[in-house]
Amino acid sequence: MSNIVAFVMVCVAGILQMPAAFAQAELVTSRSSTESAGTTATVSSLPPAPRGKSTILGGEIRNVDPVRDQLTLRVFGQRQLKILFDERTQVYLDGNRIPLGNLSPANHASVQTVLDGTDVYALSIHMLSRLPEGEYQGHVLSFDPGTRELTLSATISREPIKLLVPANTPVVREGQKQFTDQQAGESDLAKGALVSVDFASGKQGQGVASQISVLATPGSAFVFGGDIASLDMHSGSLVLIDPRDDQSYQVSFDPARFPESQKLREGDHLRVTATFDGSRYIASALAVN
Repeated sequence: MSNIVAFVMVCVAGILQMPAAFAQAELVTSRSSTESAGTTATVSSLPPAPRGKSTILGGEIRNVDPVRDQLTLRVFGQRQLKILFDERTQVYLDGNRIPLGNLSPANHASVQTVLDGTDVYALSIHMLSRLPEGEYQGHVLSFDPGTRELTLSATISREPIKLLVPANTPVVREGQKQFTDQQAGESDLAKGALVSVDFASGKQGQGVASQISVLATPGSAFVFGGDIASLDMHSGSLVLIDPRDDQSYQVSFDPARFPESQKLREGDHLRVTATFDGSRYIASALAVN
């Protein structure tokens, strides 16, 4: 899966759907001529916004620096995070588009982010008058049935995210039939499981899960088919785009075990049987179609 250790936030495909209260962010370049303080560049002079799997983070905007074009977001369950923005970033207040210059600290905000190299970039910022919701994808680091605390790896920061999981929270499997046919439950929240969590802010500011989708568990098997988007024979890894769900999957393989892999080229259509080991997909069979 593209940025599989990333999901991770975790984790779930395409444009993430935002709650109706603050509308869905369009992943397109803004054509507004609004300029942030201390910045003279216009949207037309900027490159397209970074592309890739986006993650929605809910939290509190503590500080806005219009000179450095960055804000500080205290993410629910995490420490503060620096996020970059510019004229391409779309800003909303309770679902209504507002000028970038009106961006200010807010108690409740939802920020749609994407990685831009090693930086975290804001595609859209939704300032809210009510408690925000969000979606996060990552690997399970731990789940304590006693405290009901779920700890996930972070894809865009070094600090793991911690969420409260109420006893009645639905835990469902999502993905390929052979995986979803097996019964899901809290036992799937084992270390290494890849999950996507819908959450809202609790009264104490902690993220509270409303649903958990389990995408893969350690030891589960999957079959992917599609075109090779990238190939690294030295590290024994490839990225495959599966047209059935339009998702990309990063798969590790042993070139010595699969001599035929020496003939692989980007663009080849490949069928891969792989097992998820808790951190990556490992190929057990390769077949060029």
